[in-house]
Amino acid sequence: MECLAGTTLGEFIIRQQAAYPHATGELSTLLSSLQRAARVVNREINRAGISDVLGSMDQLNVQGEEQQKLDWFANERFKEALAARGEVCGLASEEEDGFVTFSPVNKRPGKYVVLIDPLDGSSNIDVNISVGTIFSIYRRVSPIDGPVVLADFLQPGSEQVAAGYIIYGSSTMLVYSTGQGVNGFTLDPSLGSFFLSHPNMRIPQQGRIYSINEGNYVDFPPGVKRFIKECQRDCPAENRPYTSRYIGSLVADFHRNLIKGGIYLYPPGTQLPDGKLRLLYEANPLAFLMEQAGGMATNGDVRLLTLQPESLHQRTPCYLGSRQLMLLLSACLCH
Repeated sequence: MECLAGTTLGEFIIRQQAAYPHATGELSTLLSSLQRAARVVNREINRAGISDVLGSMDQLNVQGEEQQKLDWFANERFKEALAARGEVCGLASEEEDGFVTFSPVNKRPGKYVVLIDPLDGSSNIDVNISVGTIFSIYRRVSPIDGPVVLADFLQPGSEQVAAGYIIYGSSTMLVYSTGQGVNGFTLDPSLGSFFLSHPNMRIPQQGRIYSINEGNYVDFPPGVKRFIKECQRDCPAENRPYTSRYIGSLVADFHRNLIKGGIYLYPPGTQLPDGKLRLLYEANPLAFLMEQAGGMATNGDVRLLTLQPESLHQRTPCYLGSRQLMLLLSACLCH
């Protein structure tokens, strides 16, 4: 699709809808609701140092993690935005125990459910490190004239109709895909609009960055340890050693690797036998984007997008990255 400089996200969505007959007005409106909430969250993040939004809520979320004030704020803003227009019948969030049902707007039942990590990496805001929102959109599988049910949310990642993230950093970007490639939009704060800045994003097939918390090395599976040693091996003919880069903010690590080429790894360990990342809120949407950008995404055994979820807060090992690095990882895991 031809992409013109100065194209806003809204204009791009309309153009994409016209180009692909299966695209619907409801999905376009849903994406517009997400961008509106993102602008509000972005404003509060940028004011975090001078307003009372830093720090903990002094309570644990369903994950057993200390909930940050901005986690709660972002969760509420995205819920409000998605409930207001009527395209969404329910939401599942990393910050909610169970799924949330939205009432029909103007007696029009919603066709979609949204799964969201409202503010991934929020503890990093205190030290001014980039954080992000990750979202995933599915068509409901339950009858449209009935209540939303758990099965609407427990769908394999291959059934996503759209997924994306918003990164709040030196600039604020919204990156998303509806299954027709990946496009990135940068927020112009003076106008309050997202403009197309990164059309048709493709991850380099051979990256040189590996992103993993090597502080957990002793708990890594043998295959992951072999992969790290391969990355560190001196081999000028293959442009090694590779570079280790780990921010500890998932969206920031993923975004850098998507642009520059690289691999993100969060393996299982003795303390986290199922890995740390949530299948529905983090792994599936980023796997969808990675594959749409020409990369690969697995749990170490199979494509992440083929996994059948069993619970809303299920965790999974997660490997996302450039094709050649992913093939090297696969060889190390199978050794």
